[in-house]
Amino acid sequence: MENLKPQCQLTGIDGNVFNIIGTVSKTLKRAGLDDQAKEFTDRAWDSESYDDVLRLCFEYVDVC
Repeated sequence: MENLKPQCQLTGIDGNVFNIIGTVSKTLKRAGLDDQAKEFTDRAWDSESYDDVLRLCFEYVDVC
């Protein structure tokens, strides 16, 4: 079975890194993926750059 990632609208939103982290986390939680939301958030806070956070988003959600 293919592991489908929830779709997350990041285009057209405030590009602030905190807003992006919150948006992805909420998307995961709404999809019932609370553990992944926690893991994503932890990894995002440990990221060293804005670009690292953006790359991380693509691991967890289908960015649109």
